Amino acid sequence: MAAKIYTDEDADLSVLQGKTCAVIGFGSQGHAHALNLKDSGVNVIIGLYAGSKSREVAAEYGFEVMDTGDAVKAADVIFVAVPDTKIAAIYNADIADNLCEGKTLLFSHGFAVHFKTIEAPTNVNVIMVAPKGPGHIVRRQFVEGKGVPALIAVHNDADGNAKNIALAWAKGVGGTRAGVFETDFKEETETDLFGEQTVLCGGVTALISTGFEVLVEAGYQPEMAYFECLHEMKLIVDLINESGIAGMRFSISETAEWGDVTVGPKIIDASVKEKMRDALTAIQNGEFAREWIAECESGQDKFNQLRKEGEEHEIEVVGKRLRDCMPWLKKRDIKGAQASYH
Repeated sequence: MAAKIYTDEDADLSVLQGKTCAVIGFGSQGHAHALNLKDSGVNVIIGLYAGSKSREVAAEYGFEVMDTGDAVKAADVIFVAVPDTKIAAIYNADIADNLCEGKTLLFSHGFAVHFKTIEAPTNVNVIMVAPKGPGHIVRRQFVEGKGVPALIAVHNDADGNAKNIALAWAKGVGGTRAGVFETDFKEETETDLFGEQTVLCGGVTALISTGFEVLVEAGYQPEMAYFECLHEMKLIVDLINESGIAGMRFSISETAEWGDVTVGPKIIDASVKEKMRDALTAIQNGEFAREWIAECESGQDKFNQLRKEGEEHEIEVVGKRLRDCMPWLKKRDIKGAQASYH
């Protein structure tokens, strides 16, 4: 049975009228939700810790900025828009004691609730609105009159209105323009982590980098390797995004399609599928969550080292030089832009 798709007609923004919505954090998702809701006519305040550099940024956008605990006290709906591994500390310090009956806790990812790093009281709504895209895309699409598809979920319906609040929030950030789908915290968390690790981020970046290395190590120019393994990736993914895999295959040459259907399965073979299953198991049994939480608690030394190695890879050096030769490419300092929101 196909999932129901909720659109603008299924969501009522008036559900949020007369309510105060607090966005705790002003990072990637936080700033996007806050700005989109504000543009949708919703009363939004920002909750941040006293020394946050984002206080000035949020104020420049016209938001009332409050200490986190005070924002939770003042709000009817509280969006916890901080990194997964920081939610527990902030929740225990500034959120838990300021919750009371009638309030709604909202998340854009189910990690903290599903893996029980926090325990929300039973007298508040606990919901999720998860746009299927990074915050800067959520904001950009909204400004352009478009929207990013979103998921909603209800973990606890204390007042019988939790789903309506989730749908209203999704409409306020632009999700119902593209379609909203209902899920639960478990499904969203586990599928989201799996997609990030094995396909969208980990899978794609490892595939690109490894292909680049194979060509360079075989004596081909790094520029050729860059174009074949990275630059053209967007062109192919755009075709898939617009027309599906079959549509992409229709658009490429028969030689490329034959290589696709015969060689591709030899690379992404049964052994890779089994490793994907292992990754899913580690997500389902909490192993990945425990490892990531431990890495954050120990100072993120391994994480920072792996990040540094990636930034110094030859493909990044070659890529920057080649992109500088293409002035028509939209070059965005996403890293620098998002840093200003933290």
